[in-house]
Amino acid sequence: MMIRRMHHMRHVGGSSSCIAVVYQQRFASDTRVPARFSRDARECRARSFSTPSARAGQDARPDSASSAEGDGLGSDQTATHGEKGELRLNGQQVPIDMDMFFKQDRAEKYRWKYIGSRNPDAPPASEFPAYEPKDFFKFEVLYQSKKSMARVGRIHTPHGIVDTPGYVAVGTNAALKGVDHRVADRDAGMQLMFANTLHMLFHPGPGVVQAAGGLHKFMNRQMPIITDSGGFQIFSLNHGSVHSEINMKSGKSKYKKPLLEGVNEYGARIRSYRDNRLMIITPENSVLAQKAFGADIIIPLDELPPYHISREALEKSVAMTHRWEARSLRTHLDQINQQAMFGVIHGGIDRELRRRSVDYITSLPFDGFAVGGSLGKDRDELITLLEFVMQQLPRDKPCHLLGIADLESIEQAIPWGVDTFDSCFPTRSGRHGNLFTRRGVINLLRGRYKSCHEYPDEDPAWRCGDFTLSYLHHLMRAPEQLGPSLATLHNINHMNRSMQLYRERILAGEI
Repeated sequence: MMIRRMHHMRHVGGSSSCIAVVYQQRFASDTRVPARFSRDARECRARSFSTPSARAGQDARPDSASSAEGDGLGSDQTATHGEKGELRLNGQQVPIDMDMFFKQDRAEKYRWKYIGSRNPDAPPASEFPAYEPKDFFKFEVLYQSKKSMARVGRIHTPHGIVDTPGYVAVGTNAALKGVDHRVADRDAGMQLMFANTLHMLFHPGPGVVQAAGGLHKFMNRQMPIITDSGGFQIFSLNHGSVHSEINMKSGKSKYKKPLLEGVNEYGARIRSYRDNRLMIITPENSVLAQKAFGADIIIPLDELPPYHISREALEKSVAMTHRWEARSLRTHLDQINQQAMFGVIHGGIDRELRRRSVDYITSLPFDGFAVGGSLGKDRDELITLLEFVMQQLPRDKPCHLLGIADLESIEQAIPWGVDTFDSCFPTRSGRHGNLFTRRGVINLLRGRYKSCHEYPDEDPAWRCGDFTLSYLHHLMRAPEQLGPSLATLHNINHMNRSMQLYRERILAGEI
């Protein structure tokens, strides 16, 4: 079993003007700026403006630290978000412009080359405000097990509660494949849904979603949403699937040029798999895209190094991820917009690096935490890693395990205090005709179910609809689109029923 998280600037502009909120560099006064870039640099600097939080610590930080910070607004300018989630400047809506991602002018090329070559230290926790509880986001522990670190809790968000331990279904393009998310909410008990930022950057773009009033209105969803930063998708563009990378196989692209063209301190340069256009993802614009989407929980940009990597390269990756997450957090704190941000713990299977990551990320004012990065080559490495990491994380904030949601791993992870799990595995399995049941996995494509007129489960609560195995087999074999849809819905229901059972077992003192 291959384990890794599955699933991730500011430049805003209208039609008649362009307001750049860029990665802070004092281009006009920096003597190290090459002459051929000086004009573009001065113009870029002239369009930028500083946030109050940036100015407050500017003089106190060394040059290397200040260079890793994002610019924001001047004293006479205020950036906020309206009720619909739109970015506002001095009370006026400023739509997200896709040019912030696809811009390739000389100044942007300079920033990629110059900033990308720098290697500053991660800013210390003293440069961030102390964490303050939010009135719109709260983690409530209802019961703490006396036998383990398992707990029953609730995450309160602006769009409802999430019971924990809980399963998070993945809707890559803000949609569950073949299933109406409203039906999954109503009939299968889905609460929190995952959407992938990078895929939605490619289409329809944050500007479209923002104009609709955010993801909730765009997709007509009343329940909570979490979005990632695009970090995992950037990894997959370079290595293919996690399975391929761990097995030393290279992923394939339908384009002649590689989709991932480079990663450095500034961000990542990738090509859209839709039209092959070059895009630059930075910690700042990744967060701004998630601001436009308006999800309840967002994730800072991180780098996902492969499982097969040297200790030196992994250490450099973790250090850069810490700086990226700090930059993401600064951007988030400038305009919180009733959103919570979870810091991501990295370090692969290296205990020293994981401890270093825990120490740094937990020192920053994140609303919760997620365990990400390479999580091992099999379940044994995963659980050993969780046993080490979970005992070091604060117990007053929720913890999410990125990309893992098979029931065997969940059952072993819950005793270590993991609160939520996401993966596309249950829904993908359903689309391929594999039903999760309490008696095991049923492959609907097998001929033995052609005349099996039994229900997948005798208990109606553990099945989604009164459809027999023979009918489901027929739909998969016909094939009819209804087959994968019903199987997917069944698996979502099974996952949520299983999580409810785990909560009941914790309350009963069994876990």
